[in-house]
Amino acid sequence: MKFVAAARLRRAQEAALAARPYAQELARVLRSTMARIQEPQHPLLEHREERNVLAIVLTGERGLAGAFNTNILRKANEFFRSKREKKIVTVPVGKKGRDALKKAGFAFAGEWVNVLARVEFKTAREIARLATDLYAEQKVDSVYIVFSEFKSIMAPNLAVEKLLPVEAIGEKETETEEGKKAKASTQVDYIYEQPEGQLLDKLLPRYIETQILRAMLESSASEYAARMTAMESATKNAGDVIEALTLHMNKVRQAAITKEIIEIVSGAAYGA
Repeated sequence: MKFVAAARLRRAQEAALAARPYAQELARVLRSTMARIQEPQHPLLEHREERNVLAIVLTGERGLAGAFNTNILRKANEFFRSKREKKIVTVPVGKKGRDALKKAGFAFAGEWVNVLARVEFKTAREIARLATDLYAEQKVDSVYIVFSEFKSIMAPNLAVEKLLPVEAIGEKETETEEGKKAKASTQVDYIYEQPEGQLLDKLLPRYIETQILRAMLESSASEYAARMTAMESATKNAGDVIEALTLHMNKVRQAAITKEIIEIVSGAAYGA
């Protein structure tokens, strides 16, 4: 299982790393476009009082991955507690999350299982369509996604990201080097042929789809990394147990042989 997870991890890691530049560039273009539009108007940009919250929770499909699923669910529960005064609706992606959230009594707006072993764009599009429809229809006031971002095999990063409403440039970027570069990039002039409403109609849904796809790829890679680490640890622990049991067996066997020799010697001495 370790070798299978390692082989799948390589492909999942390559897919996750390949998705990051496109997602980052699309986010930059979108926020750059929004910064040039005077008071952009779109249903996905509307800020409302946060009363109903939609949480998309990405977990694993199976166990034997160490504390991977437990950590994500713990992070999700922390987020739920921070929003306990609001009505929370969830969209579990993955069997483990679905079972745990159903047991906890959360309401589902939808569920997806058996989709993270082989991540496909159409699945991300379906989840994004559900989230954007609920937000545009004002059934929810914000959309968050909880997932495990792949950093390294030994150090995943549990993340909670806000998808909707989409924030304009300056609201989300921080004063890091990456944030400064993103802000500097917005100063480049572009000529847009399409009307601003048409641009946002295309960019905003694609932005949500891309962010969800990236999160799914990151979560899939993190799950395989956790499974590979867990199986390596299990193999090492099994080896330690085998070594300890073998040593104990040899001691018992040696004691039995010694006892038999003593009995034989004692019997021979008695007969003599």
